Amino acid sequence: MNYRLQRMTSADAPLTVQWMVRQYGFSPAEVEDWVANLHFNWPMSVKAVDAEGEPIGLLNMSDYRIEEETQLIVSEQPQLLARLNALRYIAVFSFIVADPYRGTRLNYDMLINLKPDLQAYDFVFIPVMHHLKTHTYWQRWGAVEFYRDPMSVYYLLPLSPVGKQVAQTL
Repeated sequence: MNYRLQRMTSADAPLTVQWMVRQYGFSPAEVEDWVANLHFNWPMSVKAVDAEGEPIGLLNMSDYRIEEETQLIVSEQPQLLARLNALRYIAVFSFIVADPYRGTRLNYDMLINLKPDLQAYDFVFIPVMHHLKTHTYWQRWGAVEFYRDPMSVYYLLPLSPVGKQVAQTL
């Protein structure tokens, strides 16, 4: 399997929209709004391309806050939200791998590519919609559920000693 990993730039926004619309069935206008307004961290996002330069995987990271993803946590768990927002975190906005590459090392390689940069954070915030199959994937990486609402389950992947300490209390 021959591919290479590249960091993404804002020029990859249309590609991100296309992949998210195709993968999740969201409307293009909705995804375009998210990409424009949800604080994508392009330098921390990873694109995998095959030998011909065609994209085969996208890992989009974002600096958006937990409450931007789920407003319910503001009223239902304000102390938890305040505790988590006091820490340094980055969010996984979208992680999509092309069908022929699922179950290969590609997703692992994409995440490991970020490892040096992730040392600046206490945890990774990972929202996963209920109907997606990636819940066990993130749990295998050590992610811990900290909240759920009608749309998604929200995970914390601890990175620093402080993040690990918080994860143990959830």
